[in-house]
Amino acid sequence: MKTSNERTIASITHLSALSQYIIPFGNYIFPLILWTTNKDKSDFVNHHGKQTLNFQLSMLLYSFLFVIIAVPTFLIWLFKIIHQFELENQTVEFQDIFTTQNITGMVIVGIVAAIIFLVLKLAEFFLVIYAAFKAADGEYYKYPLTINFIK
Repeated sequence: MKTSNERTIASITHLSALSQYIIPFGNYIFPLILWTTNKDKSDFVNHHGKQTLNFQLSMLLYSFLFVIIAVPTFLIWLFKIIHQFELENQTVEFQDIFTTQNITGMVIVGIVAAIIFLVLKLAEFFLVIYAAFKAADGEYYKYPLTINFIK
Protein backbone atom coordinates (compact mmCIF):
# COMPACT_ATOMS: atom_id res chain seq x y z
CA MET A 1 0.00 0.00 0.00
CA LYS A 2 1.34 3.40 -1.00
CA THR A 3 1.20 6.20 1.51
CA SER A 4 -0.89 9.25 0.86
CA ASN A 5 2.28 11.34 0.60
CA GLU A 6 3.77 9.06 -2.07
CA ARG A 7 0.60 9.13 -4.13
CA THR A 8 0.37 12.91 -3.84
CA ILE A 9 3.98 13.48 -4.89
CA ALA A 10 3.62 11.05 -7.82
CA SER A 11 0.42 12.76 -8.92
CA ILE A 12 1.94 16.23 -8.64
CA THR A 13 4.95 15.04 -10.63
CA HIS A 14 2.65 14.17 -13.52
CA LEU A 15 0.63 17.38 -13.22
CA SER A 16 3.78 19.50 -13.09
CA ALA A 17 4.30 18.62 -16.75
CA LEU A 18 1.32 20.86 -17.53
CA SER A 19 3.39 23.84 -16.42
CA GLN A 20 4.66 23.96 -20.01
CA TYR A 21 1.60 26.05 -20.83
CA ILE A 22 2.73 28.75 -18.39
CA ILE A 23 6.52 28.38 -18.12
CA PRO A 24 8.71 27.36 -21.07
CA PHE A 25 10.38 24.00 -20.42
CA GLY A 26 8.41 23.67 -17.18
CA ASN A 27 7.33 20.23 -18.33
CA TYR A 28 10.96 19.10 -17.92
CA ILE A 29 12.17 21.28 -15.05
CA PHE A 30 9.45 20.68 -12.45
CA PRO A 31 9.07 16.91 -12.92
CA LEU A 32 12.86 16.60 -12.83
CA ILE A 33 13.06 18.53 -9.56
CA LEU A 34 10.25 16.53 -7.97
CA TRP A 35 11.66 13.23 -9.16
CA THR A 36 15.28 13.84 -8.13
CA THR A 37 14.32 15.05 -4.66
CA ASN A 38 12.01 12.09 -3.97
CA LYS A 39 13.29 9.16 -6.03
CA ASP A 40 15.37 7.66 -3.20
CA LYS A 41 12.50 7.87 -0.72
CA SER A 42 9.97 5.80 -2.66
CA ASP A 43 9.99 3.30 -5.53
CA PHE A 44 6.47 4.43 -6.41
CA VAL A 45 7.54 8.07 -6.83
CA ASN A 46 10.67 6.93 -8.65
CA HIS A 47 8.58 4.98 -11.17
CA HIS A 48 6.17 7.86 -11.83
CA GLY A 49 8.96 10.42 -12.05
CA LYS A 50 10.75 8.35 -14.67
CA GLN A 51 7.52 7.82 -16.58
CA THR A 52 6.76 11.53 -16.59
CA LEU A 53 10.21 12.52 -17.83
CA ASN A 54 10.37 9.74 -20.41
CA PHE A 55 6.95 10.71 -21.74
CA GLN A 56 7.85 14.39 -21.97
CA LEU A 57 11.12 13.62 -23.74
CA SER A 58 9.30 11.27 -26.13
CA MET A 59 6.70 13.95 -26.90
CA LEU A 60 9.53 16.42 -27.56
CA LEU A 61 11.11 14.01 -30.03
CA TYR A 62 7.82 13.22 -31.79
CA SER A 63 6.83 16.90 -31.95
CA PHE A 64 10.23 17.85 -33.31
CA LEU A 65 9.96 15.22 -36.05
CA PHE A 66 6.48 16.32 -37.13
CA VAL A 67 7.45 20.01 -37.11
CA ILE A 68 10.53 19.18 -39.20
CA ILE A 69 8.24 17.51 -41.73
CA ALA A 70 5.40 20.06 -41.73
CA VAL A 71 7.15 23.45 -41.69
CA PRO A 72 9.68 22.97 -44.51
CA THR A 73 7.03 21.21 -46.61
CA PHE A 74 4.68 24.19 -46.35
CA LEU A 75 7.46 26.73 -46.91
CA ILE A 76 8.84 24.99 -49.99
CA TRP A 77 5.35 24.64 -51.44
CA LEU A 78 4.45 28.26 -50.66
CA PHE A 79 7.63 29.70 -52.21
CA LYS A 80 7.17 27.50 -55.27
CA ILE A 81 3.57 28.67 -55.76
CA ILE A 82 4.41 32.33 -55.18
CA HIS A 83 7.31 32.10 -57.63
CA GLN A 84 5.03 30.44 -60.20
CA PHE A 85 2.39 33.18 -59.86
CA GLU A 86 4.97 35.96 -60.04
CA LEU A 87 6.26 34.58 -63.33
CA GLU A 88 2.77 34.22 -64.82
CA ASN A 89 0.74 37.14 -63.49
CA GLN A 90 3.14 39.58 -61.89
CA THR A 91 0.75 39.62 -58.89
CA VAL A 92 -0.11 37.12 -56.21
CA GLU A 93 -3.46 37.00 -54.47
CA PHE A 94 -4.07 34.91 -51.38
CA GLN A 95 -7.11 33.08 -52.73
CA ASP A 96 -5.16 32.03 -55.85
CA ILE A 97 -2.57 30.17 -53.77
CA PHE A 98 -4.95 27.73 -52.09
CA THR A 99 -6.70 26.07 -55.01
CA THR A 100 -7.08 22.37 -55.71
CA GLN A 101 -4.69 22.70 -58.65
CA ASN A 102 -1.91 23.89 -56.33
CA ILE A 103 -2.36 21.24 -53.63
CA THR A 104 0.27 18.57 -54.22
CA GLY A 105 1.29 15.37 -52.48
CA MET A 106 3.94 17.33 -50.61
CA VAL A 107 1.28 19.63 -49.18
CA ILE A 108 -0.83 16.67 -48.10
CA VAL A 109 2.18 15.20 -46.26
CA GLY A 110 2.64 18.56 -44.52
CA ILE A 111 -1.04 18.78 -43.58
CA VAL A 112 -1.02 15.22 -42.21
CA ALA A 113 2.12 15.98 -40.18
CA ALA A 114 0.52 19.15 -38.78
CA ILE A 115 -2.67 17.28 -37.85
CA ILE A 116 -0.71 14.49 -36.17
CA PHE A 117 1.26 17.13 -34.25
CA LEU A 118 -1.95 18.74 -32.98
CA VAL A 119 -3.47 15.38 -32.03
CA LEU A 120 -0.23 14.48 -30.25
CA LYS A 121 -0.32 17.68 -28.17
CA LEU A 122 -3.98 17.13 -27.30
CA ALA A 123 -3.33 13.51 -26.33
CA GLU A 124 -0.37 14.63 -24.23
CA PHE A 125 -2.60 16.94 -22.20
CA PHE A 126 -5.19 14.27 -21.43
CA LEU A 127 -2.66 11.50 -20.81
CA VAL A 128 -0.88 13.64 -18.20
CA ILE A 129 -4.16 14.16 -16.36
CA TYR A 130 -5.02 10.45 -16.64
CA ALA A 131 -1.59 9.46 -15.29
CA ALA A 132 -2.03 11.86 -12.37
CA PHE A 133 -5.34 10.19 -11.48
CA LYS A 134 -3.74 6.75 -11.69
CA ALA A 135 -0.90 7.87 -9.42
CA ALA A 136 -3.36 9.38 -6.96
CA ASP A 137 -5.17 6.01 -6.85
CA GLY A 138 -1.88 4.29 -6.03
CA GLU A 139 -1.53 2.50 -9.37
CA TYR A 140 1.61 2.16 -11.45
CA TYR A 141 1.07 3.77 -14.85
CA LYS A 142 3.09 3.58 -18.05
CA TYR A 143 2.40 6.13 -20.79
CA PRO A 144 1.76 4.78 -24.30
CA LEU A 145 4.28 5.49 -27.09
CA THR A 146 7.00 6.29 -24.57
CA ILE A 147 10.70 5.75 -25.26
CA ASN A 148 12.57 4.82 -22.07
CA PHE A 149 15.37 7.37 -22.01
CA ILE A 150 15.69 7.06 -18.22
CA LYS A 151 15.78 3.48 -17.02
